[in-house]
Amino acid sequence: MIKLYENGVYLVNGTELIEDGSEALSALAQKTGGQAPTKEEAACQTIAYSILKAHNTSGNMEKLRIKFDKLTSHDITFVGIIQTARASGLEKFPVPYVLTNCHNSLCAVGGTINEDDHMFGLSCAKKYGGVYVPPHQAVIHQFAREMLACGGGMILGSDSHTRYGALGTMAMGEGGPELVKQLLGQTYDINMPGVIGIYLTGKPVPGVGPQDVALAIIGAVFANGYVNNKVMEFVGPGVENLSADFRIGVDVMTTETTCLSSIWKTDDRIKEFYEIHGRSGDYKELAPGAVAYYDGMVCVDLSEIRPMIAMPFHPSNTYTIEELNANLTDILDDVEQRAKVSLDGAVDFTLKNKVRDGKLYVDQGIIAGCAGGGFENICDAADILKGKFIGSDEFTLSVYPASTPIYMELAKNGRLASLIGSGAIVKTAFCGPCFGAGDTPANNAFSIRHSTRNFPNREGSKLQSGQIASVALMDARSIAATAANKGCLTAATDIDADYGKPKYFFDSSIYANRVFDSKGVADPSVEIKFGPNIKDWPPMVELTENLMLKVVSEIHDPVTTTDELIPSGETSSYRSNPLGLAEFTLSRKDPAYVGLAKEVQKAEKAREAGECMGEVLPELRTAMHTVKAVPEFKDVCGKNTGVGSTIFAVKPGDGSAREQAASCQKVLGGWANIANSYATKRYRSNLINWGMLPFLIDEGELPFANKDYLFIPGIRKAVQDKAAEVKAYVVKDGALKPFTLRLGEMTDEERQIILDGCLINYNRVK
Repeated sequence: MIKLYENGVYLVNGTELIEDGSEALSALAQKTGGQAPTKEEAACQTIAYSILKAHNTSGNMEKLRIKFDKLTSHDITFVGIIQTARASGLEKFPVPYVLTNCHNSLCAVGGTINEDDHMFGLSCAKKYGGVYVPPHQAVIHQFAREMLACGGGMILGSDSHTRYGALGTMAMGEGGPELVKQLLGQTYDINMPGVIGIYLTGKPVPGVGPQDVALAIIGAVFANGYVNNKVMEFVGPGVENLSADFRIGVDVMTTETTCLSSIWKTDDRIKEFYEIHGRSGDYKELAPGAVAYYDGMVCVDLSEIRPMIAMPFHPSNTYTIEELNANLTDILDDVEQRAKVSLDGAVDFTLKNKVRDGKLYVDQGIIAGCAGGGFENICDAADILKGKFIGSDEFTLSVYPASTPIYMELAKNGRLASLIGSGAIVKTAFCGPCFGAGDTPANNAFSIRHSTRNFPNREGSKLQSGQIASVALMDARSIAATAANKGCLTAATDIDADYGKPKYFFDSSIYANRVFDSKGVADPSVEIKFGPNIKDWPPMVELTENLMLKVVSEIHDPVTTTDELIPSGETSSYRSNPLGLAEFTLSRKDPAYVGLAKEVQKAEKAREAGECMGEVLPELRTAMHTVKAVPEFKDVCGKNTGVGSTIFAVKPGDGSAREQAASCQKVLGGWANIANSYATKRYRSNLINWGMLPFLIDEGELPFANKDYLFIPGIRKAVQDKAAEVKAYVVKDGALKPFTLRLGEMTDEERQIILDGCLINYNRVK
């Protein structure tokens, strides 16, 4: 079904694969008539290389400085981004910037918070020359597909699932500060990423959908890091056997592999997509050169893919539905063991009580958002459910079309009636089910979803309140098949269905009548509308000569998601209030974190005010005396030594691009993270942009424990001098125990951001 090559691979004429090795050059010479390019030349023939080269401003393809064509954000992120940019001197959006309102269209805490933020966004779109998409019109990524994507272009979004590769656009999801840089005319700086080919052959069998293909790939590449921080390039003869919607459905899920971005070869089906949306001029044919070299290759035989399910609590925990049904006891045992790690034993968790007469029953089905809410997914689901009923017991089914134009077409072609007639509830475009702000299941319920993630609490339950529900990811077709069987888990390939495959017609008047588009014209006279929850970022000081850090959380899970660092769901209603949101930091993973961090922060605030830190935090006085007792450090004092908190996590940052995972730590006095590695580039970038040191420590080496103090002398000079590592000390029991922290590679700009204290300070200094 899926094969991973151990070495790099040459792709010849788009159809033949030659693995790098001792025989590769001779085989390549035979295929090319003796005109074989070098590996370096062939690496320049990927689609990814050509797009990156066209957007690189550095003149050096090893050290990229990218300027994007367009930007996009939703209403969890755009307030903070614009506030940061305003504090840094923003006068006008220099490129098209689209503000959608698809995440907090509903309000979990009451009051005016959500609509206040929306009005902030509308007024900023007018003032700075942007585009504003009102609530319920479209989820961020569907609007981008319909209205922004273009062949050979690049889009940066403040959401991790910013993926439009199927349409020929290389898109990346990053934390808000990276968008701020683009708004201020700065660049996105990365080393040239590796490019991994995804070579597709065959054709999916009826009943298999894009989520099935995506989950099969995620299951094969996530744990081994095969595509981590690399670009996935989809090629091969199987691509032409997939519709545009099918490709989009696979593409959006590439985020869950931890890749950097994605791109696909394009053809007449993508050309037709642009024509349908009235943008035929935005199509561009993309294909690798005659001989292209890839750093790795994933071969996928689409004809062998079968309906998949990603069991709790990660998209990579994959099985075929057939395999799950045949091995229920063993697999559910494994899920329970995984849950003990994911849930820290906070609640009892089992799915065995969902088994009746040897079959697994689920409580809820959802087809939604950027992954599930596409036209073809919903049409196929409706065709499966036509004339059938989901029943009147516990099982429920909700369907969220990804945009109002899709909703309109479902109404016109009769699929909406089929869904409603089956007992399903069809709702407006909204991302809520994907992050815990909509359709939260009952306690102990089991939900199957065609959405992007199934992390703990992602469905809205709260461990700290003793609540637990869980999500498995599936394709819309198998969700519909399960719904037709009243919640009994069923693969879509196991039922007979007449898939009508209706043609899609896009009604552009829907957006023309409702979306505010400044056409890039700013109006400085517009007054920004501020709601009472919209607060400025608190002041942040520059990096001091030395640091005294207290470890205030220690996390040993194999991977820590951004949802665990700052929960999604109803907490996102405070997204425009940095201090208010920070109160929820690590609340579902380590409830003691906030209190411990704030204790240390009091001492830092006293230091900044020229007051005695030891009076505020007596234990700090003891730690400082221990340090000063060493002759080398006798001059250490509050004038040259900052005080803050840090956390240790094995591998933090999987999941969302939300900058709040880092900024919330910063506003509580965090000055660093310490990790064995960082799960994603975007989380590490978020740390740096908020002036936090992304320290690394070797796996298995942990010389400190939670609540220990760490002294890091000369840290400012080390950053200035581009040191690769620094000497640190555990301050404990009246002694200093040395150990080493690594800084990892950073650009000159990133180092200066850390020195200045954060991106806002950096731009003010500039």
